[in-house]
Amino acid sequence: MRGLKISERFKSTQVHALNSSETSGGSSSSRRRRRRSNGSSSGVVSLVLSKAKPRNKTTSEVGNLVVPLQLPSTDTIEPSIEPYLKPINLVEALAELYYRLECCPQSQKASICIEQYSLLRGIGDQKLLRRCLRTARQNAEDVLSKVVLSSWLRFERREDELEGVSSMECGGCILECPKLNLVNGFSPFSVNDKCQCPKESKQENITESSLFLPYEEKDISFCIGDEEIHCVRWRMAELSDPFKAMLYGGFAESQMRKIDFTKGGICSKGMKAVELYSRTKRLDSFCPLTLLELLSFANRFCCEEMKSSCDSHLASNVDNIDDALILIEYGFEERAPLLVASCLQVLLRELPSSLYNLNVMKLFCSSGAKERLAMVGYDSFLLYCFLSQVAMEESMVSKTTTMLLQRLEECALERWQKALAYHQLGCVLLERKEYKHAQHCFEAAADSGHVYSVAGLARTKHKQGQPYSAYKLISSLIFEHKPAGWMYQERAIYNMGREKIIDLDAATELDPSLSFPYKYRALAKVEEKQIKDGISELDKIIGFKLSADCLELRAWLFIALQDYESAVRDIRAMLTLEPSYITLQGKVTGKYLLHLLIQEVQRKSQAECWMQLYEQWSSVDDVGSLAIIHQMLENEPGKSLLEFRQSLLLLRLNCQKAALCSLRMARNHCSSIQERLIYEGWILYDTGYRDEALARAERSIAIQKSFEAFFLKAYVLADTSLNPESSSYVIELLESALKRPSDGLRKGQALNNLGSIYVDCGKLDLAKSCYKNALAIRHTRAHQGLARVYHQKNQRKAAYDEMTKLISKADSNASAYEKRSEYCDREMAKVDLDVATQLDPLRTYPYRYRAAVMMDEQKETEAVAELSKAINFKPDMQMLHLRAAFYESMGDLSSALQDCQAALCLDPNHTDTLDLYQRAQKLHFQS
Repeated sequence: MRGLKISERFKSTQVHALNSSETSGGSSSSRRRRRRSNGSSSGVVSLVLSKAKPRNKTTSEVGNLVVPLQLPSTDTIEPSIEPYLKPINLVEALAELYYRLECCPQSQKASICIEQYSLLRGIGDQKLLRRCLRTARQNAEDVLSKVVLSSWLRFERREDELEGVSSMECGGCILECPKLNLVNGFSPFSVNDKCQCPKESKQENITESSLFLPYEEKDISFCIGDEEIHCVRWRMAELSDPFKAMLYGGFAESQMRKIDFTKGGICSKGMKAVELYSRTKRLDSFCPLTLLELLSFANRFCCEEMKSSCDSHLASNVDNIDDALILIEYGFEERAPLLVASCLQVLLRELPSSLYNLNVMKLFCSSGAKERLAMVGYDSFLLYCFLSQVAMEESMVSKTTTMLLQRLEECALERWQKALAYHQLGCVLLERKEYKHAQHCFEAAADSGHVYSVAGLARTKHKQGQPYSAYKLISSLIFEHKPAGWMYQERAIYNMGREKIIDLDAATELDPSLSFPYKYRALAKVEEKQIKDGISELDKIIGFKLSADCLELRAWLFIALQDYESAVRDIRAMLTLEPSYITLQGKVTGKYLLHLLIQEVQRKSQAECWMQLYEQWSSVDDVGSLAIIHQMLENEPGKSLLEFRQSLLLLRLNCQKAALCSLRMARNHCSSIQERLIYEGWILYDTGYRDEALARAERSIAIQKSFEAFFLKAYVLADTSLNPESSSYVIELLESALKRPSDGLRKGQALNNLGSIYVDCGKLDLAKSCYKNALAIRHTRAHQGLARVYHQKNQRKAAYDEMTKLISKADSNASAYEKRSEYCDREMAKVDLDVATQLDPLRTYPYRYRAAVMMDEQKETEAVAELSKAINFKPDMQMLHLRAAFYESMGDLSSALQDCQAALCLDPNHTDTLDLYQRAQKLHFQS
């Protein structure tokens, strides 16, 4: 494949495809997370994908499939409207939420936690989001809320991807037990309690003789056809007031010994079941069809106790989608809330796959779905909030997503609910190019108080040929509100020339985490034939915020430079983040593009890959390490050890969802129970279930004393405030791990962790030895630990020099600059922290340090401004705490209280903030 070239003057270039069928992005495996399409009519670099000439065929036998592929240009790319709630002042919104959570009754807490979840989704911290859901589930009162929240928690962990795990299986966590979800009322347990529900056992067929009932004279018969069902009159009368009136009131039946019940709407077998229930109050021996007949009978004759028992018994036996779809119809017809909830639970715990079941979607998407749920007493906003989120993650443009959001809008009652429903529906309709309808939705969301929806409104006007109207809308926002990065980014779309660049620079200044300005500036450089400068622009954001779209764009720029090695690296890293990624406006799968490119680079053996991985790990080249592991998995598909390594890298890069996906794949592909327990332990630890993770580690050690089992246990135990006794135990575990076989990459990490524990215990010489041993096997990050040892020994110059070594070796060195600042004077520290912020503006320590220095110099206003600059795009708990302390010292108690409340909304158990909050409350009350 020698045709993969792009000339210096950007002439059209052919990419000869080996299999044109793979160019389509329409396979079922790629329906998740499809890349947004921005149709491009002209591009800086034009590529043509054509079918290659097979070596054993003549040219005439080759098809003529030609698919023109053009890179996006500055005129065609645009940022997406985020489908989240984005308040103008997030700190104020979080503070108000915390205040409401403090004051509200328990019955309202679950709803407020879901509002909190909706606000925090834009931050993207999965741990925060899971905590919101767990707290909501803990405070849920009604069965439907418990069912939805439990299923939501399961979906967030993507347990559907774990092989051999039943959707209705209790995983041991009390918050997610499918049986406990069907119990009404508040549950008296904490989020960390373990479930003690009994395992399923085969139930024996219970007969009347097995119950040893005392003899009672059957003094009345109900005749159905030719059969007589003999009953105890007073027992039957106890079933309901209508029966009591019939059998003991002024009706003729009260004097009869035989009553014709042929038109009673029940068969003789069903009536025998009624008679047995009247005496035993048991339903165990009845089949589902009989139970359904009893439920209908109980409804008709107001037998509330029997109806409740039938409802509960039927609910406990729903365990698959087919049964759920049948039984839920009976549940709606007979007003049986537990049966409906149980059926819904089965459908929800099968998400996202149940989205593709037409009968399931017909149930949820029908126009009367809300009314049917209301018939059994269920408020369905929470249900549709969950369903619509899952649907949007699967596809932003599907008809199912649109219909679910329409149902969500119908269920919305509170102002924030309406804002969320209308805004999300507007985003989906915008993606579907239904601009007029999207405009109406964004207008409704804005009317509900969601100012960010004005950005969507402006975008729809722009799409309908009204760019000036769109420009005026966004300009008015900047004038009326405190400017935010997204406002300038949005206005730049409708601006031209120098003004566009000025707006994009302002957007980056206010919010450096926005990727669109970097992408635009990179393409602008390319249009000026400065491709290397364009790559440098993308390097800036990729250095601190890894995303598939930026990696894709950088790969195309490397192709333009004919640097295929770098292009392959970026495509591999991109596919690690999103395996089903579609490139170039949805025309080519990322996998197929990689297939084309790798023919231009030298293939490496697995041994060579391991050597390269050590090199990149040593140089702290995380993107390069991701790429080489991707290639190693290509050589050895399903290698759990490699998938585990991949997850560690992704976690370091703050790609939590992709990391958990890799962990799940490692768990599915492992070859032993002992190994599976380790990966399950890491999954549980990363999703907030510390005790369960510890239990998995202990079970794994009991099977085989391995490096990873000891390391997992030590890591989990170290994630607390260690006392001398527990520190000694963690040290013992890490030493045991190091005695077991493993590769240098993991042993380097274990030595680094052991050194850290030794430093905490004051055993500096032992710590130094650990770090030296780690460096000997090229664990470069050990320089940081060794610098800490030198600092503890008052050898500040040696500590500084050690961090300088790390900076010189590390490809990703923002943290190294940050750490080195601790070992030099104030002026040099400021220089290092400024470099750290330039390399990674999301790191919070530099802002806190600079602000503290300003406070020391009595520059109070400047100190608060320094923190506010970062809080505006990254509302971090520690920065909020520090700013609250500054406000308190300045006497601005109202602002101090607000920051404390916002910080506690992010971490309600942060002791220092709680103390500051209580102190500020007391001072505020006194004043």
